[in-house]
Amino acid sequence: MKALESSTKDKIYALREAIGITIKGKQETIQLAIVALLAEGHLLIEDVPGVGKTTLGHALARSLDCDFHRIQFTSDLLPSDVLGVSVYSPKLNEFEFKPGPIFANVVLADEINRTTPKTQSALLEAMNESQVTIENMTYPLPRPFMVLATQNPIEHHGTYPLPESQLDRFLMRIEMGYPDPAAEKEILKRFSNGNNRRKTEAVVTREEVRQLQDESRKIHIDEPIVDYMIQIVNRTRKHSEIELGVSPRGTAALFRATQSAAMLEGRSFVIPDDVKKLLHPVFEHRLVMGRSSARGRAAVTLDARTVLAEIISQTPIPA
Repeated sequence: MKALESSTKDKIYALREAIGITIKGKQETIQLAIVALLAEGHLLIEDVPGVGKTTLGHALARSLDCDFHRIQFTSDLLPSDVLGVSVYSPKLNEFEFKPGPIFANVVLADEINRTTPKTQSALLEAMNESQVTIENMTYPLPRPFMVLATQNPIEHHGTYPLPESQLDRFLMRIEMGYPDPAAEKEILKRFSNGNNRRKTEAVVTREEVRQLQDESRKIHIDEPIVDYMIQIVNRTRKHSEIELGVSPRGTAALFRATQSAAMLEGRSFVIPDDVKKLLHPVFEHRLVMGRSSARGRAAVTLDARTVLAEIISQTPIPA
């Protein structure tokens, strides 16, 4: 099989290094964020406040020489605040469309679950079809297009749960976690030196991102590995503790994510380990578990993780 070009490896390395300057001690998290970017997917970062969710979103966006907009989601945010609005122009004697912040290559939707379901739904068409329709007019979004969303755990005050249809549009959901002592010490030193607001430098252009995304689609996946993915997907749809299994969109998300992960590892082909590593971040948020009034979101998430691990252990790995 054809090896990856050295220029591709150099660009991926530059991305890792640029984000790693800001995000300390989270190499696996950085890797997953880059996988989502190269797979042309959207990324949901969920964790408690203050662990660097927004910082990761900023670092990834700033490492790309692309248009970037940040939207702070609040309870009074309206769909027009995200998509844009038509305004009457006396000069033109007609209504003129004023694009909203969704018209960017990378959109950071900060604390997305603090806004109402009505405003959350404004993102559905954009995330699925890379376009928005306003007053019977359809406007294409730029390419590349990626939504980086952060959300606080649903048990926190002032949050609205994301509907299943919106969760399914995120290629992956990841968690930041607390930094280890060494990384936290570096963060504190940065604050003491006044460098905590240092911006990440752009290391990849818009055209180079598109080239990397196109190249990731050429990564080879053997048919037995595709069958392995489908077996796991079918088991989620038949499991007694799962009300709603993985959708075909979820299967396609895993397929693309494994291609990007293989490319990040410098390979031109996917191996079973790529599938196993990505199953949890790609599938967990898509599973709807058997619900009980006595269980909170944390318990449901734990169940999804446990049941998915069980399914993985029971599915034969292709040779």
